[in-house]
Amino acid sequence: MGKRKDHYYKKAKQEGYRSRAAYKLLEIQKRFKIFRKGDRVVDLGCAPGGWLQLIAGEVGPNGRMVGVDLQKTRPLGSGNVELIRGDITSPEVQSRIRQALGGEAHVVTSDLSPNLTGIRFQDHMRSCELVKTGLAVARELLKPGGIFLAKVFQGEELDGVVRELKDEFGEVRRVVPTASRKASSEIYLLAKGFAGAEESTQNH
Repeated sequence: MGKRKDHYYKKAKQEGYRSRAAYKLLEIQKRFKIFRKGDRVVDLGCAPGGWLQLIAGEVGPNGRMVGVDLQKTRPLGSGNVELIRGDITSPEVQSRIRQALGGEAHVVTSDLSPNLTGIRFQDHMRSCELVKTGLAVARELLKPGGIFLAKVFQGEELDGVVRELKDEFGEVRRVVPTASRKASSEIYLLAKGFAGAEESTQNH
């Protein structure tokens, strides 16, 4: 635990964020302005809620957020945030997300992470699978022109994942926030300008 108590871990405790991951998203937001007032946002793998806390402030009271995780997430006490506990690949869960959003999503974020084995290639492959799972959900929920942001571990399959995103989005960037741990191989893929479900289906 000692190693985890770095600058961002302590800062999160001091500033009331539920996780240090909030600072990664804050940096991405400052650089790329992915959330706007009134946006509808889906956060996949939302527990413990650090990203939701930050997104709530960015989209404001007229925005709408749905957080989904297999684990229980403590309520944020905000009327525009709905928490759903369940498997994001389940059609029933996706239907509940749609209902809770009240329209198509402007942004889908995914901080999904595999259960780490310590075997780098295996962890990388599993994280790529999770990005593709997140993309499948985003494909169902995003409005044309929408944004998808996903965490992934670097490795030999990453270029293939980026190509898959480029089939469906106008612009794809690889982003490494300074708040990421130095030893971590994680990066974030920021995909902007979703082509729309019909067009992306035709591309496959």
